[in-house]
Amino acid sequence: QLHLLLLSLPSLCSSRPPPKQLIAYPHTRSRFLFGSLLSSASCDNPLCLFVRCGELTLKLLLFCSFNLHLFPVCCRGREALKAAAMEVCSVGVKANVCFSQVKRRSVGSGESGIWGEGIGGGGGGCGGLKIKVWETKVVKGVKWRSPLGAAVAVLTSDVSEETMVLHAPMFGYRTADPKSVASIILGGGAGTQLFPLTSTRATPAVPIGGCYRLIDIPMSNCINSGINKIFIMTQFNSASLNRHISRTYIFGNGINFGDGFVEVLAATQTPGETGMNWFQGTADAVRQFTWVFEDNRNKNIEHIVILSGDQLYRMDYMDLVQKHIDTCADITVSCVPVGHSRASDYGLVKIDKTGRIFQFSEKPNGAELEAMKDGGSFLRLSRQDAMKYPYIASMGVYVFKRDVLSKLLRWKYPKANDFGSEILPSVVKEHNVQAYIFNDYWEDIGTIRSFFDANLALTEQPPKFQFYDPMTPFFTSPRFLPPTKIEKCRIVDAIISHGCFLRECSVERSIVGVRSRLDFGAELKDTMMMGADIYETEAEIASLLADDKVPIGVGQNTRIRNCIIDMNARIGKNVVIANKDGIQEADRACEGFYIRSGITIIMKNSTIKDGTVI
Repeated sequence: QLHLLLLSLPSLCSSRPPPKQLIAYPHTRSRFLFGSLLSSASCDNPLCLFVRCGELTLKLLLFCSFNLHLFPVCCRGREALKAAAMEVCSVGVKANVCFSQVKRRSVGSGESGIWGEGIGGGGGGCGGLKIKVWETKVVKGVKWRSPLGAAVAVLTSDVSEETMVLHAPMFGYRTADPKSVASIILGGGAGTQLFPLTSTRATPAVPIGGCYRLIDIPMSNCINSGINKIFIMTQFNSASLNRHISRTYIFGNGINFGDGFVEVLAATQTPGETGMNWFQGTADAVRQFTWVFEDNRNKNIEHIVILSGDQLYRMDYMDLVQKHIDTCADITVSCVPVGHSRASDYGLVKIDKTGRIFQFSEKPNGAELEAMKDGGSFLRLSRQDAMKYPYIASMGVYVFKRDVLSKLLRWKYPKANDFGSEILPSVVKEHNVQAYIFNDYWEDIGTIRSFFDANLALTEQPPKFQFYDPMTPFFTSPRFLPPTKIEKCRIVDAIISHGCFLRECSVERSIVGVRSRLDFGAELKDTMMMGADIYETEAEIASLLADDKVPIGVGQNTRIRNCIIDMNARIGKNVVIANKDGIQEADRACEGFYIRSGITIIMKNSTIKDGTVI
């Protein structure tokens, strides 16, 4: 919370009208921001504005000559105010403030951070301040000599005539336009690490969170970011993915809604030596469809965002594109700090103080992994956080200049198949490859264990990630289902999707998918139940039970622990699924289940007979 003290100063210059807009430059060694300042107070005198953030106090002198002098006051709280006390007038101002944070030598639109972080003065940090002053006159066509800071806020006072409003300045650099951006979602991999969930579906079609699919994550992020030119590349088991996309993401429904589209680019064979092969990797998939970006309708595309279809996160991609433009990058890689335990699962980067990536290593091990530790100079982490997250990992989210991407794939690396392992390690030496640090929740759903843990984490209170956000909602296929019916159940830390029937059962730290049925005495704990594609009526269920068959859902007095239940599974009564022996890996396809990383997986459309113990 910021506390502002507004003080009127004696006139230091001839009487002139108050300035309408004032712009301040940040200290070259500091990391605080100032934006343009608009004053509605009618005074002929200059103003002195003290801004406190924690133990930091900043002093702004506003002169009526359209100049703004700025310097930090390096003393704490009350001492600073006492030193500059001028008992003419003072008013407490309430603030609801969101400030951007300077990174490198430019400001990314919408970036958030702590105002006043890491301020530096002369020698010895904040002690022994060496005052420096910047001046600029508000005139058109001014050439900025150093990067501008930005602050967006509305400050309201108890006294209306003392209201101060902070406005974002008119930036001297280009703003990203979503109309010039297209996204490519890679969804064609074999998904071997998520097997058996990918035995009959593509990885992006795997259900998550009760009613969503993994493809809904990048699709919703694109829509919420204003990007409406979306290509989805598919190859393996793409039938259910194509069906979900066609049902869910229809831009315009036959009516012209601008130039937006969602287009599935399925792997095909074309004439020529390279065209006879299926996709050999992420880069090869994009290479085989570079002709699409040269189509006349896509002539305005300047930047291409490449996304993965197996991750859980919420991001405004236009912030990433803005950083890409601000730094004049050829390629921008979205990155996150990671710990040692999972560092070897990702592509790791090393970043210099300017934010440029100078080294990229895909899934290193041993000495190579140790060499990829980051000193934390760019991230400015505390010593404790730097020890906890010693590596910087690529998220697999990239922004390319369109012409750079085309040249790399066609001419520079015509035989390279993968971005992470082949192209990026080489291109960082020759091109301006920048890092965009993503500080929010991100989880790579690349293995059964990570998929299982990410789903169960949604049931925590409070969850690290949640699908609901009124400003940036996640979209999925519209289903016309009745509300869930619950009869005398015990439910603790669970997500129950719509269209379910639960009768005198227990659900704890579990997710219950759409159209699920849990019968009397059933117990679910630490379980991800994906649900069903169809309903069975009460008459059909009674008929199946009379014939000693198993209906879709979980039968009476069945106890399930540490399990993933795939779609349309039929689990009978008096079944126990607990893996008490702690088996880590097992293939029992003939019996309807697998075990991966100690997690029991009931296969899609499988049947577990009454009384079975797993």
